[in-house]
Amino acid sequence: MQKSNTEFRLEFVALMASLMSIVALSIDALLPALPEIGSALGVTNENDNQLLITMIFLGLGFGQLIFGPLSDSFGRKSIVYIGFIVFIIGSMICVTTKSFEMMIIGRVLQGVGLSSPRTLSIAIVRDSYSGDYMAKILSIVVMVFILVPVIAPALGQFLLNFYNWESIFYVNLIYGLLVMLWFWKRQPETLQKEKRIKFTSHQFIDGAKEFVKFKDAVAFTFISGFITGSFMVYLSTSQQIFQEQYNLADMFPYIFASLAISIGLATYLNSVFVLKYGMWRIAYIATIAYAAISVLYVLLFWSGENPRISILIGFFALQFFAVGFIFGNIRALAMQPLGHIAGIGAAINGFVSTVMAVPIANYIGSFVNDSVLPLFIGFSIFGILSLLTFIFLKRKKAPNAFA
Repeated sequence: MQKSNTEFRLEFVALMASLMSIVALSIDALLPALPEIGSALGVTNENDNQLLITMIFLGLGFGQLIFGPLSDSFGRKSIVYIGFIVFIIGSMICVTTKSFEMMIIGRVLQGVGLSSPRTLSIAIVRDSYSGDYMAKILSIVVMVFILVPVIAPALGQFLLNFYNWESIFYVNLIYGLLVMLWFWKRQPETLQKEKRIKFTSHQFIDGAKEFVKFKDAVAFTFISGFITGSFMVYLSTSQQIFQEQYNLADMFPYIFASLAISIGLATYLNSVFVLKYGMWRIAYIATIAYAAISVLYVLLFWSGENPRISILIGFFALQFFAVGFIFGNIRALAMQPLGHIAGIGAAINGFVSTVMAVPIANYIGSFVNDSVLPLFIGFSIFGILSLLTFIFLKRKKAPNAFA
């Protein structure tokens, strides 16, 4: 592992972002098609369409428990390929089924498969970098990764207009195959044989025991679950909010893109400032902002009546600007002490945060029918819980540790 590496490699960052972006494309490109897919598969309750988004996250969570530990024993690259094969199987189920239940199974399998490139891209970054420079690299990876949600809904809408909803799955497959080819040709294995952990039946249990020894890693994993869960509510309900509550179906891809740019800008600024101010301080301040913005919305619009679209977009933009300073830093903070078990560490971090996030998203999303208020109540609750976790960690450490 290159513990002291501070070399910036553009192709490496772009490739890691592309591996992660297969996930984003599989989620966000489908958003405009949710009503059409639901109609084609006989869905009567509109809220059930949200399962097409949240269930892929469930697969992402559980898949990491398989591929993360395996990568610590057999290397990163071969496990990425295995995961992509599972993704192909899930995609084929999605485009051939006439049953909503089978579609959900296909989405879960897609998530299981995609958990491999998503998790192992982070493990590969951890193999190559450490400390605040790792946070800088992860911020840039996330920034490039954010470009996919900017264009994905517009791409999905374009494919819907000229082809059908199945074409979205085929485009995802083609994109994934191109990224896999790039990964195969250009990315060397980052976990050398002498660094690998011998594969045993109790490897995951041993890794989990090692993981919980690092209380900061556990705490930052919980924060990741709180923030991811509340943000996932937005992902699963955004189509419903803008198309149904605000009657802005034609504008939905552009609104979604503009809000994704807010996150992208924040992640770029984080990559600029993290070496100067440190990932802990930036993530802490951003969590305060995340909680404060959502609480302000709840106080202003407690009646449940939706504000003008410009006001709502303004609140979303501020909320997601804070998120842009949280995601990369929280993941880097959790991974920092886990370099010796990067695969298992990334897997447990991703699994716990996702398993927390999915029920949060499903529960809060069930209330987002004719008002955006439940979404911001969710932001408020989990923003405050994240902030309290930060305060707990801060009190347990020396004050100058965060200067």
